[in-house]
Amino acid sequence: MSKTLFDKLWDAHIVDSIDGVDVIYIDQHFIHEVTSPQAFDGLKKRGISVFRTQKTLATADHNVPTINQHLPIIEPMSRAQVKKLTDNCREFDVELYELGHEKNGIVHIIGPELGITKPGMTIVCGDSHTSTHGAFGSIAFGIGTSQVEQTLATQCILMNRPNTMRITIEGELSKGVFAKDIILYIISKLTAAGGTGYFIEYAGSTIRSLSMEARMTICNMSIEMGARGGLIAPDEVTYAYLKGKERVPKGDNWDNAKSYWQTLFSDTNAMFDREEKFYAKDISPMVTFGTNPGMGIKIDDLIPEINNVASFDKSLAYMGLKKGESLLGQKIQHVFIGSCTNARIEDLRIVAEYVSGKKKSNEVSVMIVPGSKQVEAQAKQEGLDKIFIEAGFELREPGCSACLGMNEDKIPSGEYCISTSNRNFEGRQGPGARTILASPLMAAAAAVSGKIEDVRLLID
Repeated sequence: MSKTLFDKLWDAHIVDSIDGVDVIYIDQHFIHEVTSPQAFDGLKKRGISVFRTQKTLATADHNVPTINQHLPIIEPMSRAQVKKLTDNCREFDVELYELGHEKNGIVHIIGPELGITKPGMTIVCGDSHTSTHGAFGSIAFGIGTSQVEQTLATQCILMNRPNTMRITIEGELSKGVFAKDIILYIISKLTAAGGTGYFIEYAGSTIRSLSMEARMTICNMSIEMGARGGLIAPDEVTYAYLKGKERVPKGDNWDNAKSYWQTLFSDTNAMFDREEKFYAKDISPMVTFGTNPGMGIKIDDLIPEINNVASFDKSLAYMGLKKGESLLGQKIQHVFIGSCTNARIEDLRIVAEYVSGKKKSNEVSVMIVPGSKQVEAQAKQEGLDKIFIEAGFELREPGCSACLGMNEDKIPSGEYCISTSNRNFEGRQGPGARTILASPLMAAAAAVSGKIEDVRLLID
């Protein structure tokens, strides 16, 4: 019987079924300081331990400051949450990459870069953007705090099988168009709720042409169209990225692992519950204009004229924008380059290549926040830090930073930030902050000019 990749992986991890709900074994559990304290408290109340500590890894990322990480955290709530994570990991013997550790970083960036994330796995974390790890051909999704406790206690979760969707993108991308533009374009077409109830497989020649960093960006934002997660079948690009990484099998074990990974694909005649198809030639540099990621347009399009929809009008009022307007030339005050969506070394290289020899606008503040200590070190090794400094950009230390405003990195009320992060909700980057989502190149161009530009006109 022909199967989708999702179904192959799901079926291989079913431990039991209870009244139609599957008990799924979890190969890797990532935790951080925001969604784990209540889960650990639940274990303490029941007097039980973490079932498989070797399958659990913790990092501090959401609440951490991105400057002076060697000093005590100033913000009281952030300091308390980070300390609680440290205390819980010590008590329950869970491996922790705490603040200052050479492997510390955003949870969805350190998993792949260390080789913990591999094809064929089931991966969960108390964080919606866990779908990032699906880029390696794994089932990865975010879970709630009660499920974090469930996974800590049993290494399993109870879950209904999602429906499956395949999104196929064919063709060659135009200049100035990146993975962020692909996913923002797809979400603009399917809407922020268009993937609800589905686990999405991304396929087609466009996807196969992408680097692993780019594939992670696309899978990362699957959740922004309401999907349970997204995944991409592993191929030679995947294997080349993984080979030699710290926690990837070596020698004969590598050969055996790769042989298994090469079986992970959707069969030719596999049936999906839904199919969608797009073409790379139709995708342009994208920007969002509203307060959910589905409110996106091509850079040379106008904000749509949608009438008699109160939520649409409310969103535009919050953003200080009008129907029929262009975002070209829109002045911005802040640029944030970072987050689990776009804070890998490839993203920083794209920015550095564009801004080399240029200076940022005097009207704009720019934060570049690498996704991990390893990304930070690599950027410095390649001299990217010097390019950023000369351009007037601020290269900070790793963390989630201004993606979600749970730390000290917030955008002031009423001011515009062009951001490489994943969400543009009201107040996401700080109370009253106005967020415009875009690719790293679009953000870099806006940083230099002080306004939103069509990057296709600025690059060779």
